[in-house]
Amino acid sequence: MATYTAAFIEQALQKAYSRGDRTIMSVATDLNLNHHTLRYWMKKKSALAGGPASEKEKRPSDWTVEEQLQALHESHALSGEQLQAWCRERGLFPHNLTSWKAAFCASGKEAAPKAGEVKSLKDENVKLKRELVRKDKALAEAAALLVLQKKFRALWEDEE
Repeated sequence: MATYTAAFIEQALQKAYSRGDRTIMSVATDLNLNHHTLRYWMKKKSALAGGPASEKEKRPSDWTVEEQLQALHESHALSGEQLQAWCRERGLFPHNLTSWKAAFCASGKEAAPKAGEVKSLKDENVKLKRELVRKDKALAEAAALLVLQKKFRALWEDEE
């Protein structure tokens, strides 16, 4: 197994991050590396950078209610280019702040539903739909059996 110097790893990561439209596999081939190794280094670097940097890379839908409130508080006095710069630093758009503010004003004391609650409700909805389809099929089968039974009796009575 080959060991690589920290300087080589850093250079490889710089090439990988500034690759443009090239694939990681092509960058790894140029460096005479296995692409899995390069991916591992990239993953490891992003995990080490983690902490506050990973919070900045969150999607607006991943922000908790507390984080949304804090963001609204921090950006309240900003306007124009200052607001745009503040939003860029955190990976947001001004319309995210506007919609969060509207949600807070509309909800009053109610908090937005948590992601876990929404997921459990969606799962329950899917399960109920499946059960409804199953029962629908069972009902159709029972109706078909009743019709066949009536026809069978009618044929039997004709023969006697």
